[in-house]
Amino acid sequence: MKQQSFKLLSRFAIVLAATATLSACNTVSRLASVGDGPQHTPIINPTKRPDYRPVSMPMPAPQVARHNPNSLWRAGAKAFFKDQRAKEVGDILTVNIALENEASLANSTERTREDSEDTDVTNLLGLEAEATKILPEGANLGSLISFGNDHSTSGDGEIDRSEAIELEVAAVITQILPNGNLVIAGRQEIRVNYELRELQVTGIVRREDIATDNSVSHDKIAEMRLAYGGRGTISDLQQPRWGTQVWDILFPF
Repeated sequence: MKQQSFKLLSRFAIVLAATATLSACNTVSRLASVGDGPQHTPIINPTKRPDYRPVSMPMPAPQVARHNPNSLWRAGAKAFFKDQRAKEVGDILTVNIALENEASLANSTERTREDSEDTDVTNLLGLEAEATKILPEGANLGSLISFGNDHSTSGDGEIDRSEAIELEVAAVITQILPNGNLVIAGRQEIRVNYELRELQVTGIVRREDIATDNSVSHDKIAEMRLAYGGRGTISDLQQPRWGTQVWDILFPF
């Protein structure tokens, strides 16, 4: 028991030490930006970011291209004339994000159940009289066992959610999959006074879904990951302090 308590305290101490270290780094970073606000992150190759992972998706069987020397049409080509839409790694296209989601869900459950059971012994091989001598005074074999049970359950649940996001962001092609689909990644940072707004979008698009103005809508992006948030003075004030967050995680009640 003592050994388990010691292990628990050791783990708790490690968590507190790690949290304190991270908090110290964050505190130093915040103190360094007093009077200046958060700084923009440098522009880097998206594939060189620590959190970047190449995309792997199911691919169709490869087909051997056949050349027709006397034909203007090339087998496997997706268009007859060449256009300026993004199609190679490093090309840029515009992502139009217009999300307007609304969901409403209401559930109601009600259940009532009553159970009753009565068992009596009227004949017991002629030993009824002997049984009454053994049973406590006042016991009656005619109502030896009686059970009664009553259950009642009632529950209500309701969800009401509404979201609206309308943005445009430029994304760069970071990878071309074997079937021709394009992996895109876009990142945008906007600083207003002491608050920095960040927008990130990643996903997979088909060449055919890119419009003539070199743009693609969000509903044409497969495996889309969209993140929109911020950091700065306002975001810091809206978040509870690290001690409160640790307390909420560890407090069992």
